[in-house]
Amino acid sequence: MDRPAALVFDLDGTLIDSRRDITTAINRMREELGLPPIPLEAVVTMVGEGARLLVERALGPGLSPEQVDRALERYLGYYDEVCLEQTHPYPGIGEMLTRLRERYPLALLSNKGEALSRKILDGLGLAFFREILGGDSLPTRKPDPTGLRVLADRLGLPVERLMLVGDTWIDAETAHNAGAAFALVEWGFPRPPKLDGVKADLMVARAEELVAALSL
Repeated sequence: MDRPAALVFDLDGTLIDSRRDITTAINRMREELGLPPIPLEAVVTMVGEGARLLVERALGPGLSPEQVDRALERYLGYYDEVCLEQTHPYPGIGEMLTRLRERYPLALLSNKGEALSRKILDGLGLAFFREILGGDSLPTRKPDPTGLRVLADRLGLPVERLMLVGDTWIDAETAHNAGAAFALVEWGFPRPPKLDGVKADLMVARAEELVAALSL
């Protein structure tokens, strides 16, 4: 594997454990609609492709686009209120980013909204990134490769010189679609079955392993 020229990180499941606050917001939305709560383990399986799909999955089929719009607005309002209550970085993340920033430009590419991403990064002391794109920053989101291409352009690099660091098949497919390298982290949300066939240029189980692998 050639050394990348810059690193792009996913957020949820890669840098932060946000499962509990997402579940809280989803269940407050459901309660408002007269629906019973759903467990954290179920909510986790719905996360990763943006807030609208999360809401659609949490409410099930049969809703009109207008109903989804209203539910999404309520979810985002609740999530903005609670997004820093129980969310925390995974072990070693702050030190990892501190050390990697000394060697690489860092960027963030999340399917979470950009403002929420910035709020959480600032609140957790993880504002290490030169560039940040969220799921609402562009007309497309992961696994579409446009976000990586935009970040490469902003960093003044060919997209092939980037490495995307993430925890899901969505991240792997994003990197593949862009022609970038991919590093799979295994410390995040429970490993989904679809990840078993994913090819990665690098696989790490702890934050310090990523630092070691990229410092050679």
